[in-house]
Amino acid sequence: MTVRRLSDNIVNQIAAGEVIERPASVVRELLDNAIDAGSTRIEVVTSNGGKSLIRITDNGTGMSRDDLQLAVERHCTSKLTDDLNAIHSLGFRGEALPSIGSVARLSIRSRLQDEETGWEIGVEGGQVFPPKPAALSMGTVVEVADLFYATPARLKFLKTDRAEANSITDVVKRAVLGHPHIHFSVSGSDRQASEYPALVGEDAPIKRMAQVLGEEFIENGLVVDAEREGVFLKGVSSLPTYNRGNALHQFFYVNGRPVKDKQISGAIRGAYMDFLSRYRHPVCCLFLEIDPSLVDVNVHPAKSEVRFRDSGLVRGLIVGALREAIGSAGHRSSSEGGRNMLGAFQQQDMSAANTPHDNAFSNPSQYQGSGNQNYDWQQSAFRPVPEPSSNTGSGFGESPQQGFDVTAAPSADIRDADDAHHQQALPLGAARAQLHENYIITQTDDGLVIVDQHAAHERLVYEKMKAQMARDGINGQMLLIPDVVELPEEDVNRLLDHAEGLQKFGLTIESFGPGAVAVRETPAILGEIDSHALLQDLVDEIGEWGSADLVSEKVDYVAATMSCHGSIRSGRRLKPQEMDQLLRDMESTPNSGQCNHGRPTYVELKLKDIERLFGRS
Repeated sequence: MTVRRLSDNIVNQIAAGEVIERPASVVRELLDNAIDAGSTRIEVVTSNGGKSLIRITDNGTGMSRDDLQLAVERHCTSKLTDDLNAIHSLGFRGEALPSIGSVARLSIRSRLQDEETGWEIGVEGGQVFPPKPAALSMGTVVEVADLFYATPARLKFLKTDRAEANSITDVVKRAVLGHPHIHFSVSGSDRQASEYPALVGEDAPIKRMAQVLGEEFIENGLVVDAEREGVFLKGVSSLPTYNRGNALHQFFYVNGRPVKDKQISGAIRGAYMDFLSRYRHPVCCLFLEIDPSLVDVNVHPAKSEVRFRDSGLVRGLIVGALREAIGSAGHRSSSEGGRNMLGAFQQQDMSAANTPHDNAFSNPSQYQGSGNQNYDWQQSAFRPVPEPSSNTGSGFGESPQQGFDVTAAPSADIRDADDAHHQQALPLGAARAQLHENYIITQTDDGLVIVDQHAAHERLVYEKMKAQMARDGINGQMLLIPDVVELPEEDVNRLLDHAEGLQKFGLTIESFGPGAVAVRETPAILGEIDSHALLQDLVDEIGEWGSADLVSEKVDYVAATMSCHGSIRSGRRLKPQEMDQLLRDMESTPNSGQCNHGRPTYVELKLKDIERLFGRS
């Protein structure tokens, strides 16, 4: 078979298959160029999900006539010297523009600040047209039309216009979050126009997160600021109770570069595994700063993956910083529950306003006529509440209230006044009543709190068990006859690399020849287990996430199950002292704001919100 050299156009189209996967890939590459050019204002315009038009305008340094000619050739770049270990820019491969020009109609207009005129160059299906003068202020305008017209087969793999437009929006969001000092605008026939003004000051990143992710994320966020061996991690990550059903709301940056990396995703998952189920994900926006020589960004043409020289250091920093932030939150819970409850009340109010009520006001004819002779105020739903009889100790004279006598907390005038005032000033307030033998109602200085007694006590018991396991260790159960598990040699090597870490959780393994592992001990808390199934799951997890957290998760799952069975059950009536003690324990126990599955243990309503429901403010 004869070996021949491929044409430059075919080479560019092959490269485009890796670099330009969809319209969002074009936007990402062009945004990288605009940011690298030192722009302070960037405008993005799209049409038909980017299939018909993508236009990006910036006010960066611009390019000369000669620069334009080189820019559309492969492996020509202004951002890289001969040292791949010193990459400080977002782009560096010199493949994006020629790849785009090989599959679309590409037009670039640019002007340097000190030149009298700008220049324009065009590329259509790989054919380069000579530069020509163009009227333009300082900066660059890149226009991509008819994407993939030169490779029609690629169009069949694109999704709907709306899906492609949403993908572009996600790319722009990541650029906006990573560069708060730049003004971004996004518009087009396929979307609603959005503006993200430039921000300055030390709190610019937080303000930018509020712009993009909403104030609610900041209200329910945990500030992360950590350093280890010259590697810095900053940003905001959500409370465990503020979570989502997928990981699309996680934004991670390495030296300002947005990345989607399994190793980083695994570290975030590992940090929250003690607070969320495997199917819920936190919301986060985190920035990692590291010496460029310690990270390889030249892993994939799309530049969305990275490799760290010391991956253990980075993982440990992420997991440790996030867990420290979660622990520092104490009993804090998401404000989302309170908003949802207020929303439910308001929806009911609207529904009630539009629904005829079965009372005297909705049907005046019931009491009108004959001088209202048929109206009996004693039967009215709005009659005055009768005075309490002398043999009732509560402030309610109606018999339905008697059910609270056993469990209701003493009111402030009965309880010691100083003690009541002190407890009411505490974060979770003073217990006032128990509803449905499961929900504790408390009063605070500025509102009320509803506590799920079972979920709250479940978390308290779980944290106590965890502390005990951390102090005394997890006992291993020695097998009378070791289990020998046969696995492929590469899987055996993966397990043995993590043998020391597994032993901390009571799982002791050792090599048993080139293709087998001997299991000597298993975690006693797990009882009888299938060694082969456990090791196979561990191998799969190590292969996907680069970690062996499965044993820890299983131990935590059993501990969570045991704490569930050992906690206060729903339906149990509590004494006032028990309710108050539960509240005080929650305030002094880390992570008590959510149960073992990430659900909130309490919901708080502020007095101003309650008054708003009744039209008092």
